[in-house]
Amino acid sequence: MRHIHLHPLGGAAGDMFVACLLDAFPEHRPAVVEGAASLAHVGCRLLPHEDGTLTGSRFVVEDAPHAHDHGHSHAHWRDIRARLQDSPLAPAVRAHAIGIFAVLAEAEGRVHGVPADAVAFHEVGAADSIADIVAAAVVIEAVGPARWSVASLPLGGGTVQTAHGIMPVPAPATALLLKGFAMHDDGIAGERVTPTGAAILRYLQCGAAPGRGTLRRSGYGFGTRRLPGLSNCLRALVFEEESADATPGHHRELAVISFEVDDQSGEDLATGLDRLRGVPGVHDVLQMAAFGKKGRLATHVQVLAAPDALDATVAACFRETTTIGLRTHVVEGRALTRRFAAVEIDGQETTVKLVERPGEDGAVAVTGKAEADHLRPVASHAARMRLRQEAERLAVSRDRDLGLA
Repeated sequence: MRHIHLHPLGGAAGDMFVACLLDAFPEHRPAVVEGAASLAHVGCRLLPHEDGTLTGSRFVVEDAPHAHDHGHSHAHWRDIRARLQDSPLAPAVRAHAIGIFAVLAEAEGRVHGVPADAVAFHEVGAADSIADIVAAAVVIEAVGPARWSVASLPLGGGTVQTAHGIMPVPAPATALLLKGFAMHDDGIAGERVTPTGAAILRYLQCGAAPGRGTLRRSGYGFGTRRLPGLSNCLRALVFEEESADATPGHHRELAVISFEVDDQSGEDLATGLDRLRGVPGVHDVLQMAAFGKKGRLATHVQVLAAPDALDATVAACFRETTTIGLRTHVVEGRALTRRFAAVEIDGQETTVKLVERPGEDGAVAVTGKAEADHLRPVASHAARMRLRQEAERLAVSRDRDLGLA
């Protein structure tokens, strides 16, 4: 299992995240630059950079209108989401980009007291920030499944000018996104972690544990500011973890939340549970029929989440359902290695989940499962089944040819 540990020496921002990963994984540079430029309609380049102490890369967006040049440009989250959904990006990349924006929209909505769908991004709505987030989504998908962690983040200080006026640093939405992250004050003021950088860290569910295993790669991504006596960079250390034993599946901890509901309509409960599935850190939400007090028919709900997302998930359970009490515990889980592949059959783009299953004599068999949501536009059961089978067969065949298993 790959483990990527981020060290925010100077801070963390969207462009710094992209630059440090592309510095570590230079083979993905063309795909990332092309993907980001195609959606934001700007020029993107990865440039070598050195500050006299360290060398690395900078991710530069060119010909982008900036808020401070043309007043405060803005874009509504629902419009950005529609652009992403209609874009030619691979489905898995679209999902990452929408996920990062959704995390940010939720935080902005809470700060300004409006629903996430009503959030209008100002600085983050600018083309360069959209390019940063799309580039981050492309590179996250390109490097494949990984555990992510981040060292203590610099707090910064002072104020920053925004479309809403002068804000303290960290900005309110950034502070919400960084809740639970370790931070320190190194005495250097200014905005050290941007909203985009914080949203990426939150979306990736970055833990605090440093990397372990064999160090394979490293990369340095620089920001635009010059800091006194300190390199303004974000470093990525890429480890390959060795399995602790010979049993199939890698270990992970899961937070389990369970409760019953007997006084919420089925229609509203379905909406609430669907919103729960979108909470950062939530892996799955299950529901089943149960009988509660006085023989009442109830719904038993079980939520699986990342342990560091437990408090936020509990709050979402109380917010989205009528339950007034629930139970939580942390368990050890095991999961088979999986990755995603995008294939196109008859003009229909579909994402296939590839899973490595243990076979006899230590062999690994790769199986594929097409994402049902991507086949929703296809009419008729027979047509969907044919596309599903062809997509799965093609994805497994390509995976075998590339020797990824």
